[in-house]
Amino acid sequence: MAKTIDRQIVLPWRQVIRISFNALRARLFRSMITTSTLVLAVAFLSYTFAVYAVLEGLWPAADVALQDKILATGFTPTDGHFGTTAKDRWLVVLSLLVCTVGIINAQLMAVTERFREIGTLKCLGALDSFVIKLFVLEAAYQGFLGGAAGSVLGVGTAVLTLWARFGFPVISHVPAVSLGVLFVKSSALAVGLSLIGVMYPAWVAARMQPAIALRSEP
Repeated sequence: MAKTIDRQIVLPWRQVIRISFNALRARLFRSMITTSTLVLAVAFLSYTFAVYAVLEGLWPAADVALQDKILATGFTPTDGHFGTTAKDRWLVVLSLLVCTVGIINAQLMAVTERFREIGTLKCLGALDSFVIKLFVLEAAYQGFLGGAAGSVLGVGTAVLTLWARFGFPVISHVPAVSLGVLFVKSSALAVGLSLIGVMYPAWVAARMQPAIALRSEP
C-alpha cells in the first residue's frame, strides 16, 4: 500500500530569501563575476541611450556655435531629434546576447559546484520548486545589483563624456526624468536577462537525483 504524506512543511518566502542570500555571500567571487557581466552589458546599453537623451535635452537650448560643435562631432539629428541608429541597436542586442550566454554558463558551473548542497537539500525533503526558487532568487539579486550598477555607470559616463566635449550646458540641461526612466528600464532588463539565464540551470538542479548528487566529488 502506497504511503501518503500526512504533513508537508513549506518554508516561508522569508526563509527562502535568507538562504539564497547566504548562498550568494558564500560564493561571493563567482557571484561578482556573473554580476560584472551584467554590469558591463547594461552600462553599454545605458551609455548608448543616455548620450542621445542628453543631446535631446541640450539641442533646443544650444546656441548656433554649440549646435555646430555637436554636429562636428558626428551626432546628426533626424527631424530635429536625436536617436539610436540601427548599428547602435545591433551592438546593444549583441552585447546583451553575449551577456545572457555568459550567465547561463556561469549558472551551470554553479550547479556543478553545488551538487552536494543540492543533494543534501533534497534528502532533507526539499521539493524541486524549492531548489528552483533558490536559483531564481539568487539570479534576481544579481540582476538587480548588476542592472543598478551598470545603469549608474553608463548614464554617469555618458553625462561626463558629453560635459567634457560640450561644456557646462550639458549639466544644466540634463533630462533627469528621461535618464531616470532609462535607469529603471535598464535595471528591469538586467533582472529579466538574469532570470532568463538561470531558468535552464535551475531546472537541471531541480531534476537532480539526491543519491547521484551526494556521490559526486566536492
